[in-house]
Amino acid sequence: MTDLLTANDAPGEHAPSWYAETAAPIDPFPTLQGDTRADVCVVGGGYTGLSAALHLAESGLDVILIDAHRVGWGASGRNGGQVGSGQRQDQDALERSVGRDRARALWDMAEEAKALVKDRVARHSIACDLKPGVLHADHKPGHVAENATYVEKLRRDYGYDAITALDRPGIEAALGTRAYHGGSLDTGAAHLHPLDFARGLARAARDAGVRIFERSRAVSAGAGAVTTGQGAVRARHVILACNGYLGDLAPRVASRVMPINNFIVATEPLGEAMARELIRDDVAVADTRFVVNYWRMSADHRLLFGGGETYGWRFPSDIAAMVRPRMVGIYPQLRGTRITHAWGGTLAITVNRMPAFQRLDATTFSAAGYSGHGVAISTLAGKLMAEAVQGDATRFDVFADLPPPRFPGGAALRWPLLALAMTWYGLRDRL
Repeated sequence: MTDLLTANDAPGEHAPSWYAETAAPIDPFPTLQGDTRADVCVVGGGYTGLSAALHLAESGLDVILIDAHRVGWGASGRNGGQVGSGQRQDQDALERSVGRDRARALWDMAEEAKALVKDRVARHSIACDLKPGVLHADHKPGHVAENATYVEKLRRDYGYDAITALDRPGIEAALGTRAYHGGSLDTGAAHLHPLDFARGLARAARDAGVRIFERSRAVSAGAGAVTTGQGAVRARHVILACNGYLGDLAPRVASRVMPINNFIVATEPLGEAMARELIRDDVAVADTRFVVNYWRMSADHRLLFGGGETYGWRFPSDIAAMVRPRMVGIYPQLRGTRITHAWGGTLAITVNRMPAFQRLDATTFSAAGYSGHGVAISTLAGKLMAEAVQGDATRFDVFADLPPPRFPGGAALRWPLLALAMTWYGLRDRL
């Protein structure tokens, strides 16, 4: 089996992204050598693991965090940077599947997740270019009325008045393109530099007493012990925070969580006038396609544009050539614009797009499968696992009691079945 931790990237090195080039530097952490002990061992140095470790250390526990490469190396350091509202499923779908009370609890926790990100940024003075606003763009005419109805529902039933529906003239003025028919602007959502946020959490965790070890890949984990290639940690509790890079470390998680690849390009600097022409209010944008296009402006006025997915192990040889047509389809005025950075990353999805929170044994917890909606929810997931480790799993169980279905086909067939399904939904986007 191809190893996603090594298939597309140099060991211990960040992907060649605009984020890696511009993030505030952080000194490398040591590699775990020999055997040691802790109250909790966290496996994975992305938002979930760093958030869990930080909350636990602030509660006075002795915490070790290990990462196979560098903190923020995976999806947490490569993503679109959108701090979105709600869950990956909308509230209508959640109300139908789990009832209004549980749907309300999930909404409230998603609001807490956004607030937690903003609080951590403020409390630890994390310079990550945090800005308000996410605009959702309707790529089909039939989506406009649906979106407006949903906006009204959030305002009426959930008291969420930070969202406004946009008609076609409104979205054309906001985005400088005729590619969309309407949409909604969510000023309670936000966007940020994802690797700077991850490194800020790592600094805060280090300062709170977390012992962080990089280039320390877990080869086994669970039942109070984590083993790496050069050492081992004995711990009363283990937290798995590996998401799309889990591999075969925990088969029970892997049966519900599927890694897929997504891609982003960065243009050359466009200048402030062009930046405001493309995104008038400097918000982040995501459209309603099943294979989502998403974009925002960098601090130096580059368009950071994400789109396209693959469902095998390897990234395409020319990521820019794959993503550029999607960008130019929305902004034909960028046809001749130079792309300076192009990178891929592996995220994890679930069948129902809700995260998979699992107890793997009495002392081992896992959260994964954020399905492209992870910046805020994964940060909250770390907090909820920290609560569970300390004996209060009430909020962890709100998610754990709603396990995503297993992917069909077992180990041999789930990849080709997923590729077939995603191809179908991709075709629907174009109809």
